Parts: sequence; structure tokens; C-alpha cells
Amino acid sequence: MLQEVMEDEYPVLLDTFLSDSEDRLQALRQAHEVRDAEALRRAAHSFKGSCGNLGATLLAELCRQLEESARAGDLAPLPALLEQAEREFAIIRTLIESERQRHR
Repeated sequence: MLQEVMEDEYPVLLDTFLSDSEDRLQALRQAHEVRDAEALRRAAHSFKGSCGNLGATLLAELCRQLEESARAGDLAPLPALLEQAEREFAIIRTLIESERQRHR
């Protein structure tokens, strides 16, 4: 459906999502490293939205959990959630790159 709506801009959307996602994951990692719960909450919130828009529902859910943990100031679950999010993104990246190849 997204492909139909975006038409010729669909490949650009895929490329942008991949690039932005790398940046957002890096922002999550950095915020976690310095234990900045508010920066982590903001990064998780924005990443959640872009994942939801692209249909990456599991990754969006992981971002929601990261956001909620950071909002509550509960940093204990963050390493496991970040690891899960990175693994899920690796899967999504492979799928998107495959989809991207179909539209060259």
C-alpha cells in the first residue's frame, strides 16, 4: 500500500528510512552510554514513529518499551531492549535492501 501511495518516491523512502534508522540507533546507544534517560526517551519516541509508519511493528514496539522505561527512569531493561532493537533492525534492513533492489 505504501508503495502505491509513494509511487516513484518509494525507493527514496526506503533509503531514507535505512539512513535515519542508523542515526536513531546511534542516538539510542549514545544516550544509554551516558545514562541520559530523557535523550533516550526522545530518540525512542521518534524512532517508534518512523518504524510504525513503515510497518516495522515489532521494532516500533521495542521502541515503545525503550521510551516507557526511559520515561519511568528505569534504565535496567535498556541494554536488553537495545540489543533486541538492533537485531530486529538488522532483519528489517535486509528485507528493505531486498525490496530496494526490486525497484532499481
